[in-house]
Amino acid sequence: MTFVGTAAGAAAEDGDGEAVRLTRYARGGGCACKIPPGELEAMVAGLAGAGAGELLVGVATGDDAAVVRLPGPGAGGTAVISTADFFTPVVDDAYDWGRIAAANALSDVYAMGGEPVLAVNLLAWPRGVLPAGLAREVLRGGLDVAAEACCPVGGGHSVDDAEPKYGMAVTGVADPKRLLRNDAGAPGLPLSLTKPLGIGVLNSRHKATGERFAQAVAAMVALNRDAARAAVAAGARCATDVTGFGLLGHLFKLARASGVTAVVDAAAVPYLDGAREAVRDGYVSGGTRRNLAWVAGHTDFGAADEATRLLLADAQTSGGLLVAGEVPGAPVVGELVPRGEHTVVIR
Repeated sequence: MTFVGTAAGAAAEDGDGEAVRLTRYARGGGCACKIPPGELEAMVAGLAGAGAGELLVGVATGDDAAVVRLPGPGAGGTAVISTADFFTPVVDDAYDWGRIAAANALSDVYAMGGEPVLAVNLLAWPRGVLPAGLAREVLRGGLDVAAEACCPVGGGHSVDDAEPKYGMAVTGVADPKRLLRNDAGAPGLPLSLTKPLGIGVLNSRHKATGERFAQAVAAMVALNRDAARAAVAAGARCATDVTGFGLLGHLFKLARASGVTAVVDAAAVPYLDGAREAVRDGYVSGGTRRNLAWVAGHTDFGAADEATRLLLADAQTSGGLLVAGEVPGAPVVGELVPRGEHTVVIR
């Protein structure tokens, strides 16, 4: 196997000169390889840690990151945000995969209304199968996105594994009084979505066919920094990011934690070009179908057809923010109302 540079990043070639496709080395891809939400909730139920500092956000509501308040200047102290996120290859290009994974990990800090201050790499690599130069390109992609976020990367941890995986553990800080939380929603607030859906089905098509979807890569590598800052500046206090559990899954968790019902205007939800065609052609991951099954008993789907339901449950990787409030430039896709018979309603 040889290692070669490409215009976008880097790739490896097998003995026949064919480019090695990273997605072929992973059973799943991106955030679609998460443990299903229902299984995960049962696994962590009742588990909580204790120690110094005041835990502001833990496992109880399934929020995007853990937050502890430490004493500091001013009456409120400092909120320290901690998160970790990693996954198998979601695209074949090593450099792009690194960028996507880093943006996705940083997103958890932004989803809490914070700013990242330090990241460390998490890398699993089949060193007897894929060349170290390819791993370097993954790490280079992560470093470039962290630099864009003005977040230093201070090393990390690596293991020899049969399946490649990459991501980051990220520490951030925030004002405790201005956190974005998934349990702070209230009736009457609009719901804004800062990135279009459809990343999951386009990635599934890419994995199956090798077609490259530049619009999906562009969406995934885009930081949620500006959207988070705009939401905090506008006074929002409730948000989450849309990743492996899909819009419906993350919205269900937000509405449940906040004690409200979330109403989605299906016609207002934006999608990436090619997303509906990918669903039509059957490029739907198992993770997306599990997401839909998980929320089905809590959702009034109204007249939404099967394709729309699947897209609303599509397992996103490095998706946008879902904010209870208006965010400049982002479409309003629904609203929060008093709790009714269903936790989520699609109209």
